[in-house]
Amino acid sequence: MALAAKAPTPAAGGGELQKIETLLGGSRVLAHHLTNALDAHELLLRGLPASALDHLVGNLVFIGKTESLEKAVGMSLRTWQRRKETPNKPLSQEQSGRAWKFAEILAKATDIFGSQAEAEQWLERPAVGLDQRRPASSWSRIISTASNTASMHDPSAGCARRDRVGGLAARPSRPRTDMG
Repeated sequence: MALAAKAPTPAAGGGELQKIETLLGGSRVLAHHLTNALDAHELLLRGLPASALDHLVGNLVFIGKTESLEKAVGMSLRTWQRRKETPNKPLSQEQSGRAWKFAEILAKATDIFGSQAEAEQWLERPAVGLDQRRPASSWSRIISTASNTASMHDPSAGCARRDRVGGLAARPSRPRTDMG
């Protein structure tokens, strides 16, 4: 069964969508202006342009091309360098979904901390609420789970619930059965 890249959640308003679009290079790099979650979903199904990942990585303030970024995007530094040799080849659906999710998390953290540099530093610092683990150390699990939850043939894929980390939970929300 083919897995679809995870589109932004329905709660991702126009402002949040535009922030993610900007982190990925904007409509100039994406060759499309994203107006709603469906536009983003279709873009991720086709695959983000490799230049979107280049833009995202090239504009990181603190993180750089570290192991954390490799875990977040799911691509080794060497693979990323090889991809630069074929700039017209889009990223896979999985890579696109992971890059999108990374940009979404970074956009939310930037809103919270007030600057991208502070958001990136927070992602790299041990957090008390995570038993002294770095939020970035959980990226691989969070982003991989989020980008792989939606199947192309799963009508409930758009019904993902929010978790406390600000990402998508591993399971789509289900109707409550305990309501009497």
